[in-house]
Amino acid sequence: MTALMSASSGLLQLFNIKRTFFVLMLLLVCLYTPVIADLMTHEWAKPESGHAPIVLALSFWLMYRNWQESLVPTDVTATRLAFSLVMQFMAAILYIVGNVGDISQLAYGSIIPLLLGSIVPLQRGVPIGKLIFPLFFLLFSVPLPGFIVDPLTQPMKQLVAALTVNILHAAGFPIARSGVMLYLGQYELQVADACAGLRTLFTLEALGLLYVNLFESSSRLRNILIVVMVVPISLLANVTRVIALCLITYYFGDAAAQGFLHQFAGVLLFVCALTLLIGADLSLRFVAARRTVHSK
Repeated sequence: MTALMSASSGLLQLFNIKRTFFVLMLLLVCLYTPVIADLMTHEWAKPESGHAPIVLALSFWLMYRNWQESLVPTDVTATRLAFSLVMQFMAAILYIVGNVGDISQLAYGSIIPLLLGSIVPLQRGVPIGKLIFPLFFLLFSVPLPGFIVDPLTQPMKQLVAALTVNILHAAGFPIARSGVMLYLGQYELQVADACAGLRTLFTLEALGLLYVNLFESSSRLRNILIVVMVVPISLLANVTRVIALCLITYYFGDAAAQGFLHQFAGVLLFVCALTLLIGADLSLRFVAARRTVHSK
């Protein structure tokens, strides 16, 4: 009983510390539940967009982590009030146009100016970067429109296909390609959008930014390099995934590659990317430490 009372007291204390934040999140849940439910059954249901709900949850967690209830002002200055009204008006326009026009990018994307107009006036004195980063990170959960994705996806797929063929051919496997079609022994495989598309790069870039934010270094150059290196890391991770699927098909058949092991290859993509990201970070830290030692 004592433990239960202690836990209840802890929960109440937590709620009292960040009660304004919880009220704001409750209002957002009421407003955006229909939009998010629609995304969960359409855009976010696609394999290449499966990261979006995770990004949404992480963004709210980052906002919660940075929220300072003690800094919520009892009064709001005219400048902050005007900024809040402009942002919320913009959010209302995007929300209405997105819902009426059935444009999920606008309806869901309106949450960003709405949050910006709600949080900034309520967090006086918090470093602006701590407020802006979770909202910028939230952008990675907004579905990319087709007119941006389609022109860039095809050349990225062809590059991944070419690298895969070169590596497997050098390893002695009987493989050839025509565009994004791979011919491995008796099997014919296609490099799909989920394996090498722009959305995958978008997802891994979000992973890189989150990594930099959580393990932030005092070196701005190191932080920039980590974010930039996500692009070649994404390429290597995608090639690794396609090679894994090719080898699974070659040794275990097409049914195995399209079943559970296909999902496992997706997990491999992110494990590989995260490993390369950590390796790149450790290498940069090692070089920086060596330069510091030699400069003394």
